[in-house]
Amino acid sequence: MQRHLNFIAGRWQEPESGAWYSTFNPARPQEALGEFPASSAGDVDAAVGAAAEAAPGWARTPGPQRGVLLLRFAQLLEESKQELGRILTLEMGKPLCESLGEVGRAAAEARFAAGEASRLDGHTFVSERPGLSCSTVLEPIGVVAAISPWNFPVVAPVRKIAPALACGDTVVLKPASITPWCSEFLMRLFEKAGLPAGVVNLVVGRGSVIGDRLVDDARVAGITFTGSTAVGIPLNERAARRLAKVQLELGGKNPAVVAEYEDLDAAAREIVSAALQCSGQRCTALSRVIVLEAQADALADKIVSLVRQIRVGDGLDEKTTMGPLSSRAQLETVQGYVQRGLEEGAKLLAGGSCLVEDPDREGYFFAPTVFDHVQPESALAQEEIFGPVLPVIRVRNFEQALEVANRTRYGLAAALFTSKLSYIQAFTSTVQAGMIHINHGTASQAHIPFGGVKESGLGPYSIGHTAKEFYTNVKAVYIRWQ
Repeated sequence: MQRHLNFIAGRWQEPESGAWYSTFNPARPQEALGEFPASSAGDVDAAVGAAAEAAPGWARTPGPQRGVLLLRFAQLLEESKQELGRILTLEMGKPLCESLGEVGRAAAEARFAAGEASRLDGHTFVSERPGLSCSTVLEPIGVVAAISPWNFPVVAPVRKIAPALACGDTVVLKPASITPWCSEFLMRLFEKAGLPAGVVNLVVGRGSVIGDRLVDDARVAGITFTGSTAVGIPLNERAARRLAKVQLELGGKNPAVVAEYEDLDAAAREIVSAALQCSGQRCTALSRVIVLEAQADALADKIVSLVRQIRVGDGLDEKTTMGPLSSRAQLETVQGYVQRGLEEGAKLLAGGSCLVEDPDREGYFFAPTVFDHVQPESALAQEEIFGPVLPVIRVRNFEQALEVANRTRYGLAAALFTSKLSYIQAFTSTVQAGMIHINHGTASQAHIPFGGVKESGLGPYSIGHTAKEFYTNVKAVYIRWQ
């Protein structure tokens, strides 16, 4: 079995402890994919030390030169799409077509970040005193800890690393422990692109062992984290003790409101796609349908019809349209929520069960599931399931739909399907979410700010020009010329 390594100070290194762990294919859990470092505090210290040593030289490298290296990395990503896409599907389980799309999206975000390296603009201000100039400049913050999730093991690390490098920061990446292979592949591309030693570092291991060490290290100026709200809140508390910058992309319970929409077929297609891509394991997945009673029956029928056309299977099978859940733990979580939905009196319209008798041998396959007549305060309507479960909530009118849409602790994304212009204005101004989508699902774009409010995020949005707000500090400069 192949052994993979940490990447520290430009060198591929075994873990200091000499300990390793194996990862497995969620479609065939008996198939080990490789052995990875079970890193310890010593590995973290070495990686942060390498990043800190490389930081001054990288910060002095002109932004356009940093952008050239990022463009080279983006091109290498494009050229590696097939190989990396296959690794992604083996590690995480999503269909190969989705994996290839993720690699392409990562390349697009890297290209945008490369351009940002030449757009680190300050401002010049009119002075209130003669003979004095006033301006601001953007400076890199230093060492960034990037902690990435398992559901998007290519684009999520790139979304953190590329803007950091563009802004002149150095990085220590800690990927999710069940999907480290993709991150190792990315490190090899950064190495091939010609990044100086120590500018990007990789430490693989359990978050419970090395995550806190990264967050607590005083040499780390900023922590960018994508994951659950349950993990993000205590991470923020630890970082706040030393006033480190944070960028948190957390959970969501994203509503799709359907109100007087003329094309229910289109609404159903968009909802099912946005809800069940990645087996529902997306923070921006549509995870609640809130529909006016007058259209509820028709919409539910159309959703169920589309869900029954989904082919669940191994992501490497070209006929597969939905892969397995990522792990046994995730499968058990989904099963638990389905049982709670039944106990709370929701009506099961489709799915609701595991598709194999022995998941630990045959794969973590769960049927795409639809519930109707779900109560707004129930667990199905309030909690992030992170699986292929779609609850339908019926409401009397549009005003109640808005109220129900806001009745969660999350505020990441929200969609509205309507033919009424007045509803669009009311929805965009009233719904508490970082991203609003009208008459389409929750797909984002590679240059548009991405983030949430309430318990869905904290700090500057990632993607687009807002990322610079996290990866740089503003310095005001006053110069007396006379």
